[in-house]
Amino acid sequence: MLQTVVAPGTTVGQAIMASGLLELEPALREAELRAGVWNHRAALDAMVREGERIEVYRPLTVDPKEARRIRADVRRRRGSKKG
Repeated sequence: MLQTVVAPGTTVGQAIMASGLLELEPALREAELRAGVWNHRAALDAMVREGERIEVYRPLTVDPKEARRIRADVRRRRGSKKG
């Protein structure tokens, strides 16, 4: 988690840029940035208020349903080896 102090009137997008996150995670520079504040989607031009937690949402690499199916298959296989 990065903590960044920004001036009043800073937007979500500006705060993300100021945090240095895009330098730490270059793949985010290539993706369409999606962000939120306290688990609610927020536009990049929304103003940040004091104490808010800004979240950057990464694009999904695997469909969530497919990921659950794969995890269930792995658990099933591990369970059958014990018996």
